[in-house]
Amino acid sequence: MNGSQSVDAVTVEIIRNGLIAVTEEMKSNLTRTAYNLIIYEALDFTVGLFTVEGDSISIGLGLPMFIRGMSETVKAKIRHFGLENIEPGDILVTNDAYTTGSHLNHFTFTMPVYHEERLIGFTCCMAHWLDVGGTLGQITTDIYSEGIQIPIVKYRKRGVVNQDLVDIIAMNVRLSERAMGDLRAQITAITTGERRFLELVRRYGWPAVRGAVAQIMDHSEALARANTLTIPDGVYEAESFMDDDGLEVGKRIPIRVKVIVSGEEMTVDFSDVAKQVRGFYNSGFTTGIACAQVAYKCLTTPTDYPVNDGSFRPLKVIMPMGTVISAERPFPMRVWMTFPMTVIDTIFKALAPAIPDRAIAGHHADLVFPNIHGISPEDGRLFIVGIGPLGGGWGAKSREDGVSATVCINDGDTHNSPTEQLEAKYPVLVESYRLREDSAGPGRQRGGLGAEMVVQALSPFAVTTRIDRVHCKPWGLDGGHDAAGNGIGILSDGDQGDINGVNYLVQGTYKFTDKMKFGVSYGKSKNDDDKAYNDIYNASFKSNENVTVGLYYALTSSITLAAEVGETRSTDYIGDEAKQYGGSFGGIIFF
Repeated sequence: MNGSQSVDAVTVEIIRNGLIAVTEEMKSNLTRTAYNLIIYEALDFTVGLFTVEGDSISIGLGLPMFIRGMSETVKAKIRHFGLENIEPGDILVTNDAYTTGSHLNHFTFTMPVYHEERLIGFTCCMAHWLDVGGTLGQITTDIYSEGIQIPIVKYRKRGVVNQDLVDIIAMNVRLSERAMGDLRAQITAITTGERRFLELVRRYGWPAVRGAVAQIMDHSEALARANTLTIPDGVYEAESFMDDDGLEVGKRIPIRVKVIVSGEEMTVDFSDVAKQVRGFYNSGFTTGIACAQVAYKCLTTPTDYPVNDGSFRPLKVIMPMGTVISAERPFPMRVWMTFPMTVIDTIFKALAPAIPDRAIAGHHADLVFPNIHGISPEDGRLFIVGIGPLGGGWGAKSREDGVSATVCINDGDTHNSPTEQLEAKYPVLVESYRLREDSAGPGRQRGGLGAEMVVQALSPFAVTTRIDRVHCKPWGLDGGHDAAGNGIGILSDGDQGDINGVNYLVQGTYKFTDKMKFGVSYGKSKNDDDKAYNDIYNASFKSNENVTVGLYYALTSSITLAAEVGETRSTDYIGDEAKQYGGSFGGIIFF
C-alpha cells in the first residue's frame, strides 16, 4: 500500500487487533448459521480481509492451506471483471478447482467493501459444502465427474441476487436445502466482515487504517526476514513418496523438494515434484504455493498475527504447471489435501540438517476422514456425513515428544465431529474414541500417540475413504525410526477376507481387519537404553494385508467398519548408535 501515511504505534496495535476481531466475528457468524457439521463443528473453512489488489490483510483460520487459495481467488475475480466493473452490493462467487487450488466442494464468495463511494478492500469466505453433485464415492478420473463447476460469476449484482444461478446450483447438488443454508451462512460471514471493517474505518479514518495495514505488513515482512537469517545459507533437498494415485496401485508418487536459503530470503523449488496423476489426489497451483507458505510461516513467523501477505514477501516459489500440486484441467482434484501434507513435511525434512532444533519429524499426514452416505431409517432421506477428522500423532522435535491425536498440519484449527452430534443425526453408534495405548516408539523423545475410534453402523450405508501413506510411512529424523502407516479394515462376526480392489461389496458375515503399527521417537543415546526399552510398544496386531487407498464399501447389513492409521511393526530394535527423532503414529476408526 504505497503512499500510506505513517501511523503511531499505539493506533497500529489497536487497528491490528481490530482487524483480527473482524475476521474472528466472520468465523463466529459463519459457524452459528451454517447447516453442515463440516463447517460449524469441523471448521472446514477460512475467512479473510483483502486489499484492493487482493493481498491478504487478516485471515481467520480455518484451514492454513486456504491462505493462498483465497487470496489468489480474489485476485482472479479482480482480473476477470476488472475493478471498474465491480460495484457496491456485488458478491462474486466461484468453486473452480483450478482457481482455488482445491476441490469443487469449496465455494468461495467475495464482497467488495466501499467507503464513501471508494473501493477499499474485499471480504471473502471459502467453505466446504458437503455435496456438490458428481459421482458419489469411487475414484474420479477427471474434474467433470466431481460435481458442478461454477466459473467466476456474480451471485449478486448491485444487491440483486442472481436467482437463475441459485436455481442451477440447487438442482445440481444432492442436499440442496443444506447447501443453500451454507450459502446463506457464507453470505452472512462476508457481510459481517464488510460491516465491521467499515466500522473500524469510520472510527479511525481510512488514511489511518490504510497506513496501519501497510505498517503491519511491513512488520511481518521484517520479522520473516530476520528469522530467515537464522537459517544457514545453503541448498537443502529431500525426497518422500506417496503410496500411489489410487488407480495404479503400488506405483509410488515421488515428492522431491529443494530449499535454497540465501541471506534473508528463501526459495522453495518444486520442479521435481511428481507430475499430475490420473487419480483424484491432485491439487491446483495455489495449493502448491500454500505448501511453501505454510512451512515458511511455521519456521519464521508462527505467532505473528494477523496472518497477512507481508509474512511471505521473503519467500519465492518455483513450480512448473502440471504437477500433483499444480494440476491443470481436466485432472481430478477431489482429494486435493492429501499430497500437500507430505509436501510440507518434506520441506521440514529438507531443512532438518540446517535447523535441527526447529525441525519436526514426519507426522500422520492424513485426514483419516471416511465419508458415509445412505438412506436414513428415520425419514427415508439421503444423508451424507464425514466421520472425523480423527487426528493422529505428530513427529517429535529435538527437545519434546510429538503431540498426540491432533489434526494434520494443513487442517490447522479444524475439529473432530462430536460424538453426540453424530449419534443424534446419523445411524451410527460410537462405541469408543480413545488414545491408542503404547502406540509411540522408543527413544528419548517419542512420536505422538494415535487415536482409536470404534463406530457401529446401525443401518446399511456406504463408506468411502481415501487414505494414503499406508506403505510410505512418516519418517524419523537424524536416525529416528519410521512411524506407522495408514489403513482401513472392516470387522464383523464372520470370516476374514481380503480387499484387493477399489470397489467392494460388504455383506453378511464378511470381515476385514488391517494391521496396525506404532510411532517413533526423538532419539536414544547409549545411556538411554533403559528409557528407550520402556518406550517400546509391546503389543502386536495381525492382519492379512495392507489396504489399497480409495476404497469404496457398500454396507448391506449392520456391521463394524475399521479405519486404521498404522500397521503392525516390530519394535525390538535398540542399537548402540544414537537414534534421533522421528515420525508419529496416526489413528484408527472402526465402523
